[in-house]
Amino acid sequence: MSAIFNYIKDSFEELKNNVSWTPRQELQRLVVVVMLFSVIFSIAIWGADTVLSEVVGFYFKLING
Repeated sequence: MSAIFNYIKDSFEELKNNVSWTPRQELQRLVVVVMLFSVIFSIAIWGADTVLSEVVGFYFKLING
């Protein structure tokens, strides 16, 4: 059990002293970039899905007659 506590303590120590964290302003800017890209990408996927659904629907109407 002591080994688990030592592992957790050492992990927090390493996070505190050895990890280089992104500055808050840059992190906020990057979050905005990721959110914008996600929205744009989801709109593109939605558009492609809509177009392909129409194409497949038209094809099945065409072959069924």
